[in-house]
Order: sequence, then structure tokens, then C-alpha cells
Amino acid sequence: MTATEQARFQELYIRHLRALKLQGKRDKTIDSYARAVRRVSSHFDCCPDQLTIEQLEGYFSDLVDSHSWSTVKIDRNGLQFFWKYVLKTDWQWLNIIKVPKIQTLPDILTLNEVERLILATRQLRYRVFLLVTYSMGLRLSEALALQVGDIDAQRKQVHIRRGKGHKDRFVPLPDLTYHALRSLWQKHRNPCWLFPNALGSMESVAQATTHMDRGGAQAAMKAVVTQCGIKKKFQFILSGTASPHTCLSKA
Repeated sequence: MTATEQARFQELYIRHLRALKLQGKRDKTIDSYARAVRRVSSHFDCCPDQLTIEQLEGYFSDLVDSHSWSTVKIDRNGLQFFWKYVLKTDWQWLNIIKVPKIQTLPDILTLNEVERLILATRQLRYRVFLLVTYSMGLRLSEALALQVGDIDAQRKQVHIRRGKGHKDRFVPLPDLTYHALRSLWQKHRNPCWLFPNALGSMESVAQATTHMDRGGAQAAMKAVVTQCGIKKKFQFILSGTASPHTCLSKA
């Protein structure tokens, strides 16, 4: 690109980032959509507002051969957003690429498999985390973000804040899960987090200002799945309810 074209691109790119934020897009989406604009600009070495239908057809044809359909879909959506909110032009080329719809059913762990996972988990906080995740059908991020004030013991429900789609919801709280959470909390007594960041002494855990590390939780749960020899894809879906003694029998 010439200096003039580069300046034009930077102007449009900044407007693109601003529009993404104003439309309430999540950080991950902003990063993906911004990458889509950078990728197509780098491919043609020109500002994307100069691209023709024929150029985009060729671009997406190459993208299908070199990347996953997930990436292709993200790039298409990112460019569609760019045309709509930055160039203020209707996206006329939606039919250039049509991502196939693939419907797959997740593997669901049986009651026996869930209990095997919990029994094989040595650390109490990870055992309780497994029970909470499976018994209430929570996503990893939702379980990690649980706070003491989210638990309504009287109504036997839990307030899930900013779940999928940035929406709040209430989910039932099984008696077993409530008692397991209470047992864990009585050990660390953090005033905010149900799963505080456990670095250092028990006193430091009680004073932790952040929740348990996502990467650590994922690694621990995947390790126990491998240890148990379960070949199913790692899903936070429960079939049945774990037995009361399973989670609390070992500290």
C-alpha cells in the first residue's frame, strides 16, 4: 500500500475497532473481527473498501483451502460488520461464501463416569468444582465466577451472572452441591469467591481477590479425564446426580 492508502486503512481500522466496542462486542469477538480486516488487507495489500466481488470470491476460495470453516465464518462476519458499520454500506456479497451447518451432539457423561472423575480428583476444591459444574450444567467460566452472594440457600438456587450472551439466569441448587460448596467455603472462608485463587497459605486464599485460574482448572479436569480413561470429548454435561459421599469423603 502507498502511504496514502496506509493512512486510509489506519483510519478505517480505528473506526472498525470503535464500532465493535460501541456495538457491545466481547473482547474475543473484537480481536477476531479486527484480524479478519487485517488479513484481507494484507492478502491484497490494499484498503478493503477497494475490493471487488471477484477479489473476495478468490480470497474466500483460498481461505477455505487453508483454514477451518470456523475461521472462514468469523472472517465473513468480520468483513460484513466492517462494511455495515464502518463503510455504511449493505453487505452485498453474503452469498460469496456459505458456511455449511454441521450439527453434532455432545458426548454426555454417565452418572458412573462423573463419580469416577470426582473420586479420582485429589484436591477438594477441584472435586467441588467438578460437582458444581456438572450438577448445575454450568460453563467453566460461569462456575469459576461464582461468588458467595450468588447462593440463595433458602430458595435453593444460584444466580449466574453474565452467562452466555451476557445474560443473567437462575439455576436450581441441588442439596448435595450446596453442602459441598458450604464445606469448601468453611475451609477457606473467602468473603467473595467460592473458588478463590489458591496461591500460598490458607490465609492468602481467604484474602484472594480473584477467582481460581481458568487454565489451572482446565488442566486439572482434563488430567483426571485422561487418568480415568474416558475417551469422550470433554463436556460439562451431567447425566444423573453424583452421590453425596463422593465429593466430601476425601479432603
